[in-house]
Amino acid sequence: MCGVKGLGVRGWLLLGLVTVVVLAATGVWNPFPALWDWVDRSKPISEPDVVWQQRVGGTPRSVTIAGDTVIVEQRTRIEARRLTDGTQLWERKADWSAVAGSGRTSVVAVGKLLDKGYEVLDPVSGVTRRRDDRAVAVWTYRNLLLDAYCVRATDCTLRAWDPRGTAPLWSAFLPGVHSGVLADNPELLGTRRLDANRIDDGVAGPEPVPPLLGFPVDGRVHVVDTATGRVLQNVEPGRDERLAVVGGRLLRIAATSQDGNCYFVITAVDPATGQQVWRRSGINLRTADSAGCAQREDPQGARNVLIGVAPDGREAVLDGYDGRSLQVGAAGEKLLAVDDRYAVVRSADKGSLLGRELSADRTRWTRPAGGRSGAALTPYATVITEEKPSRLIAVDPRDGRVLAELRTPANALAVGPNGMIIGEGREIGYVRWGAGSAGVPPPAGGDGGPVPDPGDTWRPPSDQGSCGPKRELCVNGS
Repeated sequence: MCGVKGLGVRGWLLLGLVTVVVLAATGVWNPFPALWDWVDRSKPISEPDVVWQQRVGGTPRSVTIAGDTVIVEQRTRIEARRLTDGTQLWERKADWSAVAGSGRTSVVAVGKLLDKGYEVLDPVSGVTRRRDDRAVAVWTYRNLLLDAYCVRATDCTLRAWDPRGTAPLWSAFLPGVHSGVLADNPELLGTRRLDANRIDDGVAGPEPVPPLLGFPVDGRVHVVDTATGRVLQNVEPGRDERLAVVGGRLLRIAATSQDGNCYFVITAVDPATGQQVWRRSGINLRTADSAGCAQREDPQGARNVLIGVAPDGREAVLDGYDGRSLQVGAAGEKLLAVDDRYAVVRSADKGSLLGRELSADRTRWTRPAGGRSGAALTPYATVITEEKPSRLIAVDPRDGRVLAELRTPANALAVGPNGMIIGEGREIGYVRWGAGSAGVPPPAGGDGGPVPDPGDTWRPPSDQGSCGPKRELCVNGS
């Protein structure tokens, strides 16, 4: 007893450490994982705090909300997490992933670089729903999944699938695919979106499939009708032309150099008939660089609209289907984001952001802004970034109502019906609409529920019809 009493503080600590090691080694009790979690606990990535915050296995390359799950693509693996609490559901070794479908009908396509084929997984369970061992490219949309396989370099087949389907909806011949074995969503000839600091390019998730897609193959453009699989056009651009497929039209953009300036002419063709349907001159679509007017870029825009610069320097939004000017900005205004419903504009004095409705060409909301503000439009929210101090703000695109306002240096990674995923490094967190926004209630439907997608349901009242919102799917206008 005297020996035990004489151990002293150091002796007791050593005895306690030996006891803990023995208990851990025998499996009776192991405090070390919990202790390490406490030491390594992450600080909150925003104020107010997020609903949940998790550290993923690697720095995300993309994050997508797929119904009740969050799909996180990393360099060599894909993981799925539960949207409600962030717990991991499954993990898969893969080099790329892409989400198709929407809500609870979503699926996840995964594959390996330089290997043909891919798998279609259920986002909740990770179970393989369909497997393909021939495809060299995959394109994913809210309502369609496309893939292509080639028996020879000049003999390829493009196929369309319902995201959860087991048999192709249609197939079409293409004399090649501009991808090699290049994983998901190889570039097609359409528009390029405006970007913003701290907002991921894929923040809106998969888009609805356009009525027509332009596949570049060996210097030519093959225009495919996504409803039927018909190849409507096989066009070679002229020497001064760049081709783009926007809003159900094939655009021929000519840029010629004269007197030290570039002069632009846009001609829109109906691919079903080959007939010209509209023509605009003097609008710079920012496809050319300053060296000899060579056009190396797709026009800026989104969905069915184009962004151009008028001769007087004002930015304009054009309807790709009929060439109408949907909005012409005031002198000094800067267009930050656009889709075929709304636009976000920074005022000439850089002190305000304006949310505008394109169909009526009117301002729906205004809010203060800094000179380095950025913005992105998604079907469910307009996301705004501010610097000094760093903030992320989500507002309703219809009226500017604040859905979430966060003091955070994190990036906006994905937006869903009821909230968004933000991230910094390996940390990601979920922000539910209403958090930190003076009690604004979340939309009806619950997390991952069947909330209507305004990006799919919006239609100009005068253009509704059985052939598409602007009759772009009709043949010969019938």
